[in-house]
Amino acid sequence: MISIDRFLSDEQDPKAVEKVIGKLNDLLTSGEEILYLGVQKKPAVNLLPDSIAITNKRIFYCEPGNLGLTMNFKDISWKSVKEVSFKEEFFGSKFICVPQHGENIVTEFIPKVQARKLHQAANQQLEAYKELLHQQKLEENRAMASTISPAPQSFVDFAPAQVSISEPEPIQIAEVVEEPEDETTLKLRKLKTLYDKHLITQEEYEAKKAAILDSF
Repeated sequence: MISIDRFLSDEQDPKAVEKVIGKLNDLLTSGEEILYLGVQKKPAVNLLPDSIAITNKRIFYCEPGNLGLTMNFKDISWKSVKEVSFKEEFFGSKFICVPQHGENIVTEFIPKVQARKLHQAANQQLEAYKELLHQQKLEENRAMASTISPAPQSFVDFAPAQVSISEPEPIQIAEVVEEPEDETTLKLRKLKTLYDKHLITQEEYEAKKAAILDSF
């Protein structure tokens, strides 16, 4: 059984707290705990006040029904809450929950001190939930990165290129066919040979040369 003493620190109605805690005790899930409880305080008659309970998993709205014989509970999880706020007025404060979808949930006549602490506790849980989502996202990204391994680099075996080295074509050397010298040329060559060997004088060489050319 949950002790109600710690939920009476800000002048909450003890009877309302006892009734709400007794009912909430059966609604809490595994690992869920009540962090703060605010109780409505109406300016005139405050026989059947509404209550707001902040847990580490959701917000409970507790409304007495059938003249206090029953209790109606509504809850909204932190993943469905966009933000919370409160507005101080002359008779207490309005505690406002803005859901991700749908209309705002407004509870009036919450004592100002309790409204501030409801707001503080709710914001702490919203921040914790956002941080949890962030960590889960990081874990998912790490898991995804580890499963997607880089594709192995494909190495193509390149066979060494077969370079065909053709044998150089033989150089065609044209044969020079020497034509046989004619008689005149042959005589002039022999005459020149005799002159070069000093077997005849220059005058004899010139005379013989002229004679050969005249006969040509």
